[in-house]
Amino acid sequence: MIWQTTHHRIDLRVPKVMGIVNTTPDSFADGGHFLGSAAAVDHCRRLIDDGADILDIGGESSRPGAEPVSLDEERRRVLPVLEAVLAMGHPVSIDTTKPALMAEALALGVDIVNDISALRAPGALEVIAAHQTCGVCLMHMRGDPPSMQSQAHYTDVVVEVRSVLQARAQALAAAGVAADRLVLDPGIGFGKSVEHNLQLLLRQRELLVLGRPLLVGWSRKSTLGVLTGRAVGDRLAASIAAALASVLNGASIVRVHDVAATVDAMKVWRAAGLPITPGRLDEIQ
Repeated sequence: MIWQTTHHRIDLRVPKVMGIVNTTPDSFADGGHFLGSAAAVDHCRRLIDDGADILDIGGESSRPGAEPVSLDEERRRVLPVLEAVLAMGHPVSIDTTKPALMAEALALGVDIVNDISALRAPGALEVIAAHQTCGVCLMHMRGDPPSMQSQAHYTDVVVEVRSVLQARAQALAAAGVAADRLVLDPGIGFGKSVEHNLQLLLRQRELLVLGRPLLVGWSRKSTLGVLTGRAVGDRLAASIAAALASVLNGASIVRVHDVAATVDAMKVWRAAGLPITPGRLDEIQ
């Protein structure tokens, strides 16, 4: 399966690693580490050297309880980084919910818009529809980061997440966005309890009926802390295990902080002849 983006046709027959670049002071795992543009650009170079297939650059924390930042502040944080990194010729994603920033980033040549709110902001869907080839990732989240954990109530989390993602995918199709531009993210940790997150992992293949590749992000998240009793900085092994489990259950892209370790784990997994091909619809039965 191919993911069409602005400058790249990304072959997802082998799972890809998306490296996280947070230019924020308050992200839950690495807030403040890459605040300056130079530090963020250097980090991008390291992630490429470590084997990242895609770089995901964001300027607003989406941790539970995070407060929103202004458009001007988010623009100040990410645009200089995007300009520098795009010159490297690597697939680049902008992690934002703001339509104006999406449009600016796409005008610079960004490949992918990764929106945790699934293009719900007024004008966001129109920005994507107006672009001929950019990729887009739609993520499931109830509410917004300040309120989402208070809305973690489901009868069947997998069925309800699937229904919302299907509706958002249909909205894009109705706006004329080609299906090969779209990937879907179940939103691990976004308005979900530990049990909800584990159900989404266990039954992840049920989301493949939507017919689009899955992007999954477990890296360093609080559920891993609950399972292991470890602080954020000590969740490397748990993050790698979750990434491999996601791929085993059909994910095409894993979004991670620890790129080198994840890439190495996938190399060993593949060398051992273990399943690492993204899921197919006929494997759901």
